[in-house]
Amino acid sequence: MKISAIIPAFNEEPRIGNVLDVVKEMELIEEIIVVDDGSTDNTYKVAIKKGVKVIRLDSNKGKGAAILEGVHNTDADIVILLDADLLGLTPLHIMNLIKPLQDGNYYMTYGVFSNGRKATDLAQKVAPFLSGQRAVKIEIFKDLEYLDIVRFGVEVALTNHFKKNHIPYLAVPMANITHVMKEEKLGFIKGLKARLKMYWEIVKTLKIS
Repeated sequence: MKISAIIPAFNEEPRIGNVLDVVKEMELIEEIIVVDDGSTDNTYKVAIKKGVKVIRLDSNKGKGAAILEGVHNTDADIVILLDADLLGLTPLHIMNLIKPLQDGNYYMTYGVFSNGRKATDLAQKVAPFLSGQRAVKIEIFKDLEYLDIVRFGVEVALTNHFKKNHIPYLAVPMANITHVMKEEKLGFIKGLKARLKMYWEIVKTLKIS
């Protein structure tokens, strides 16, 4: 059973290297694919230096399109989806996402943060289905070709697909982990605007998925 990691990234030059270092520790993961979603910084150069496969999109197409591009470029049986801005990620976190799929009982897991920091812990408690940390059996994506238009609604689209079709999935606790918030990356005003845009894309996805 081949396992690949797909990491969509947009302007994550200062952060993606640390995530890749953790993923590279895992011999179980045979392939790591970074999909650079039209970054204007050196995200792709950092990824190349880490020795992983890098796909560069010519413009910012959104997280859904980036993930789908990664899926189309792997022959894995299971894909691990990870955000590029994680803090505190360990191999155990990733292994806990993978194992329920290996055991054959589930087709998707998603990670729920705890004991990271209050802001991200609270967000995950309120809306755990928005978690970007997932393991998914590749066959699921054959019915999700519309992901290229949902941008930040990709997690909602995945979760709704599983619910509507009664496909088994599982929430997995991920302790002592968090991520860099948009307001920290972009400054408060720009970050807040980016967050509101993300929420609007999520709402639109609810209507089509």
